Amino acid sequence: MGITGTREIVDMLHGEYKVPRGKLVVVDLDVVDERLYRVSLTGDFFLYPEEALAPMIAALEGAPAGLGGHEYCLRIARVVPPGTEMLGFSPCAIGIAVVRAQESQAHDR
Repeated sequence: MGITGTREIVDMLHGEYKVPRGKLVVVDLDVVDERLYRVSLTGDFFLYPEEALAPMIAALEGAPAGLGGHEYCLRIARVVPPGTEMLGFSPCAIGIAVVRAQESQAHDR
């Protein structure tokens, strides 16, 4: 862990959530100054259109760290474009993976 200016830089965090009877959701992110950055969302889920992924990631970029899964779920659900098909996962599954990624930081200490 290093310090650059006033921003604390930490290693990339990783969280996973397997939706019951659904798909795997994987989130990787950084936490800098208590905010989420460099958010990556992958998994074996199906999303149509694929362009719907960008607003979901944008809803998490810069979000406060330490929120509960429900708060992240709401942030994502608000920006899912109408008509988007999310098969095997949901905004709340993403929220759980985000929380788990942050919990991985606590376990590494």
